Amino acid sequence: MAAQVGAPGAAVRAHEELFAYWASLREGARLPGRAHLDPAPIKRLLPTVSLIDVSEAPHRGAAEFRMRLAGTALYGVYGREITGKRLSEIYNTVAADYWRVELGKVVSERRPAVGVHSLAWRGASHLSILWLRLPLASDGERVDMILGFDAVVGMSQANSGIRAA
Repeated sequence: MAAQVGAPGAAVRAHEELFAYWASLREGARLPGRAHLDPAPIKRLLPTVSLIDVSEAPHRGAAEFRMRLAGTALYGVYGREITGKRLSEIYNTVAADYWRVELGKVVSERRPAVGVHSLAWRGASHLSILWLRLPLASDGERVDMILGFDAVVGMSQANSGIRAA
C-alpha cells in the first residue's frame, strides 16, 4: 500500500483546520452546501479530501452513498480510483456496513462525526484512517452531501490517545 502514513497530531490539526473552515461557512443553524466550498483555503488538505453524495434508496427509504470526488492521495489508500463508486463497490461487506452506519449518523443528526477505522479490510491491519465527515446541505437543511477528510496513521499511533467517535 503506497499510502503516506502521518502522525496522529498532524491528522488532528488537519481535522481542526477543515472543521474550522466548514464551521466558518455555516449561517446559524443552516448547513453549508457544496456551492459554498472554495478549495483555495484548504488547498493543502485536498489530496485526502472527499465528497460523498447522499441519496435516498428508491425502494428501501434508507440513504445511499456514492463517492462523488476522492482526493489523489486516496488512490494509495484504496489501491484504485474510487471516484464515482458506491460503498459496496469500494469496501467489503463489513467495512461498507460500518460506513453506512457512520455516514447515516451524519445525515440523520446533521452533525460532524470523527473516528478511527482500521484498514484491515484492505490487508493493512497495522494502519488506520483517522476520519472526519462534515454534513453539507444545498438547501441549508437536508444533508445531500458529506465532506470528508482521511489521514492514514500507524495502528500504534492511532491508539495513542485518540478515541473513535
